[in-house]
Amino acid sequence: MESNGDFFTRAFDVVRRIPGGKVATYGQIARLIGEPKKARYVGFAMHSSPGVAGGVPCHRVVFKDGSLAPGFAFGGADAQCKLLEAEGVTFLSDGRVDMNACAWDGRDPNRMGPPPGFLTAAEFGD
Repeated sequence: MESNGDFFTRAFDVVRRIPGGKVATYGQIARLIGEPKKARYVGFAMHSSPGVAGGVPCHRVVFKDGSLAPGFAFGGADAQCKLLEAEGVTFLSDGRVDMNACAWDGRDPNRMGPPPGFLTAAEFGD
C-alpha cells in the first residue's frame, strides 16, 4: 500500500514540471501519476506542499473549469491569482483561468518524451 508521502512526492514531481504561464488541473496531475481517480488527493498534496519557496509551484494547479482554489494554502485565491498573473496567466471576465490559452499539455519543455511514470492510456484513453 502506498503512503501519502509517496503519492505526494509523485504529485510534487509532476507539478514542478508545469512551466510558468501554464496551469494544470487536479485531475490532470492525478492521471499523470497513474492515479486517475485521486484528484482530491492531489488537492490534499498541494495544500501540504512546501509551496513555491520549497520548489513546488502549487499555485499552478486549478480546478478543471479554471477556477482557483478557495482554500489556497499560501494566502487564498487572491494570492494564487496574483502569482499566476505575475507569470502571464490570463483570466476570463468571471475570474477563471483561460484554460484555452493557459492549460499545460503535460509535456516537459526540458525533456523529450513523457515524464517518468506517464501512463499514455490513463491520460489519453488509448
